[in-house]
Order: sequence, then structure tokens, then C-alpha cells
Amino acid sequence: MKTDIQIAQEAEMLPIKDVAADIGISEEELEFYGKYKAKLTDDLWDRIKGRKDGKLVLVTAINPTPAGEGKTTTTVGLGQAMTKLHKKALIALREPSLGPCFGIKGGAAGGGYAQVVPMEDLNLHFTGDFHAITSANNLLAAILDNHIQQGNALQIDPRQVVWKRCLDMNDRVLRNVVVGLGNKTDGMVREDHFVITVASEIMAILCLADDMADLKCRLGRIIVAYNFAGDPVTAEDLQATGAMTALLKDALKPNIVQTLEHTPALVHGGPFANIAHGCNSVRATKMAMKLSDIAITEAGFGADLGAEKFMDIKCRKAGLKPDAVVLVATVRALKYNGGAEKGNLGEENLKALAKGIVNLEKHIENIKKYNVPVVVALNSFVTDTIAEHEFIRVFCEERGCEFALSEVWEKGGEGGLQLAQKLLETLEKKENHFRLLYEDGLSLKDKIQTIAKEIYGARGVVYEPAAEKQLVKIENMGFGSFPVCMAKNQYSLSDDAGKLGRPKDFDIHIREVYVSAGAGFVVALTGAIMTMPGLPKVPAANQIDVTEDSKITGLF
Repeated sequence: MKTDIQIAQEAEMLPIKDVAADIGISEEELEFYGKYKAKLTDDLWDRIKGRKDGKLVLVTAINPTPAGEGKTTTTVGLGQAMTKLHKKALIALREPSLGPCFGIKGGAAGGGYAQVVPMEDLNLHFTGDFHAITSANNLLAAILDNHIQQGNALQIDPRQVVWKRCLDMNDRVLRNVVVGLGNKTDGMVREDHFVITVASEIMAILCLADDMADLKCRLGRIIVAYNFAGDPVTAEDLQATGAMTALLKDALKPNIVQTLEHTPALVHGGPFANIAHGCNSVRATKMAMKLSDIAITEAGFGADLGAEKFMDIKCRKAGLKPDAVVLVATVRALKYNGGAEKGNLGEENLKALAKGIVNLEKHIENIKKYNVPVVVALNSFVTDTIAEHEFIRVFCEERGCEFALSEVWEKGGEGGLQLAQKLLETLEKKENHFRLLYEDGLSLKDKIQTIAKEIYGARGVVYEPAAEKQLVKIENMGFGSFPVCMAKNQYSLSDDAGKLGRPKDFDIHIREVYVSAGAGFVVALTGAIMTMPGLPKVPAANQIDVTEDSKITGLF
């Protein structure tokens, strides 16, 4: 079998202007970044914003495992299948981060014959959006430290600087650093920190902003530090908003590319779901709904993270109402959740499957709490058996949700026809009665407890003393009505990555809480979640190379 990058490099792409033309976008409404990728202009939005919205479908998954689930692959394949059924479909995805690309996960443009291309561009520099976000983040950090150095008119307390620098790379040594060493003119010595770019509040802001005016307003509200009196200091106080906006003006525009089968895909923004809100941009999603009859988007990691934040943060903020959810699972991942060893996942093991399928069961229950219909997509592997497939099908149908086998990795759109048809039937017979998990008026503690108990299945919530004080301060500052963005490991429903399946009798531990005033949510950090990941012992970067004819190898 060819590797993903071989398949992608052998694909015959259409000029992006032709792909865009198929969904009614003129050449004048594109800003080209070469032949095969482009940004969508504001003129296009002005032309289509009055149209009726198409259906909105969210693709999510069970908790990720080393066995792989294939959420992006399923999303891409489903879009290709809809095109084969002559439906006007459009895919809306997040941009990949360089961190996992060079770390442990590899590329993030789908897989097999369900990929977005150009794959190398998408996984590396693409149109420069992440670079712009990194630059805007670090410009604000530089202005902040310069203000302190140049007289500190705002009386910023260097011990209460909360704005962190960022880099789109897994680099553990930057988690905790000391800046300002050297001469007096080199700045004030203080402890500082880095986060990965996808965890920057500016990434969240870009993905939640409606337009340029909203972007600028949100950037200005960013809290960078507190003064000696304990009052917040914002980016607007530092007069940094305009320059940051200038760096982000092009990054705000959604990008359009294509799948291997030329289905259009809007790829824009990329916050992780374990340390951020895990969804592509509101602008891209809304454009996809205006340009298609069915917009298919995804949210990061498992449904306990990505889907919950899609519903309770993105949909709440943007006024969106999903019409259906596709929940991706694999036989291998469910057996792993049931205790099967990683090296034995290719063997039929109905006992481990029966034990691990409770993870899927919990995610089905969670999605139904939002009153949205669920279609389970079983991402097929050649090692699966008919008995295992049948066990999962019966399990799903007994719980009142549709089931479809997906073979898009191997067969592209053709392998997603069963899933596409099940989804179309669901969209036709189910009315939209979407509801949020909690109301704005609940206290922050009640919101955290609701997510912990209802979505994770926790017994309760335990707060570190520092987190208790932070919650009080945040509510006193007037941010108690914000939704909560839970920062939690992706591998378990609990905050302990080792507890697989459907853990019971556990507490969620909140060690830190802070407000992202520009993004419009409060972040609660649980367990040992890292906002700057590290590289594994053997990083994926070790396998990446470039041939003499400039062809990239080993990317995925």
C-alpha cells in the first residue's frame, strides 16, 4: 500500500479557480497562493451572506488511541461521497499544527484516498496563517515587556504578567524560561512561559471573530497582566491592537483547497481541543453553509472535548445549530479501550470489544444531550472481522442511533457512500431541536461541574486553592457569564490519561483557571495538561526529508 504522501503527490489536482467555480465562486473572489490554494475575499462574503444556510454536520470521535480513529479521513471521505451522490457539499477543517507534524502524530490532512491536497503545503507553511498568529502573539509580548522597561506608566506588576509567548512547535524547554537576562537595557528579569501557537488566545480569537471589526475588538480585550492594584491591563491599554490586526488581516480570510476527488475544502484556523476550543473558524463554517447544501466540519479529539466545545462555545458564540453528528470509531480503538494490547489489535477479540465499547456508548449519550441525531461511522480496517462489525452495529441500533461502515481510507468517496446515505436519511427525517448543555447565567463552578458530571461522567470537581481564588476574581471582574473551555487530556473521559473505556467514581481536578477575555471564554486546566507539548524520543521529524528534485518524503 502506498503511503499517504505518495498518494497525495500522485494526485492530479485541478486549478483551485476551477474547484471554486464549481460552487459558484468567481476568480475575482479569490486571492491566489499559487495554483492550488487561495483565500476567500470579503467581497464573496458580502455577496452570499444573505443566502439560506445549508445543513451543518459535525464529525467527531471516541477518545483517541494509538490505534487511530480517522476523524479527518472520515470527514474528507464523507464530503467526497456526497459529491458522488451529486450533493452540493463542502468540507470545513482546521489547519494542521507543525507541533504534531514533527512530533508524534504526523500530518493532518486525512489519509489514504480521503485526503486534502496539496498535502505538503497544508501540513507545513500553507498560507502563513499560523505564522501571522505567532507574530501577533509575540508582538504583544514584546510591546508588554517594552512598556515595563520604558517607565511602566501602566504600573504593570511584573509578577502578574499572564501573557505568554508562543511558537508552533513542540519544544518542552520553552515551557518555563527567564527573560531579561544581561544588561539593564535588556529588560526586566522575570519568569516567562511559552505555549504552542494553537493554544494562543489569538488563535481562538481568529477562529471566533465574525469580521475585521470584531477581530480588532476581541484583540483589544486581551488581558496581558495585572497592575500593582490588581486591576487587569489589556492589549488596548498597551495600544497594541492596531499593529496586531495588521499582522492578522490576511489570516482572517478562510482558505480554499480541494480533496483528492476535487471536493472543495475550506481549511482555516487550528486550535487544539485538549488545550483550546478545537474548532475551525466561524467564518469558514458560515461560508461553507452559504456555499453548499451540506457543510461538513470536524472538531478535535474525542467528543468529550471537541464536540462539547463546538456546541457550548462555537455554536453558542456564533449562533450555529448543527443538524447531525457523525461519531467516528474503529474496532481497533474500542478493543484498546477494552484492555487489548496494542500489538494484538488485529486479532478478533469480542471480549475486549464488549468491554471497550462503553467508551462509544458514553459519547453517544453525550451527543444526545444536545438533542442532535447521531450516526456512528465505523472506520474500517482490513483486520476487522464480520463478527466485530456486527457486534458494533447491533450495539448502536439498540441505542437508537444509525450505523454505517466507512471504507474511505481505502476507497475514497466510493467507500463513504453507505455513510453518506445514512446521513442524508437522518437529515431528511430529523428536525433540528439543538440545545446547549448549560445556560450563560450559571456560575463558573456550576458550568465546570455540569461538564464534568454530564460529559465526563465524573463524581465531582476538586479545586486547587489557587483555582478557587482565580474563579472568584474572574467572576468579580464580570466574566462569570462566559462559557468554560476545559483543558483536559484527550485520551480519557477523566483527567487521568490512563483511565480508558468509561471510568467511574473519579473526580476532575482543576489546578488553574484564567479568562480569555478576547476569545470570550474561561479556561479551566485539569490534571497535568500541557500547553507546550514536548517531542517524543523518536520524533516524526527524524523521518522527513527532501529529495534532490525537491520532493518531500516521510511527512505521513
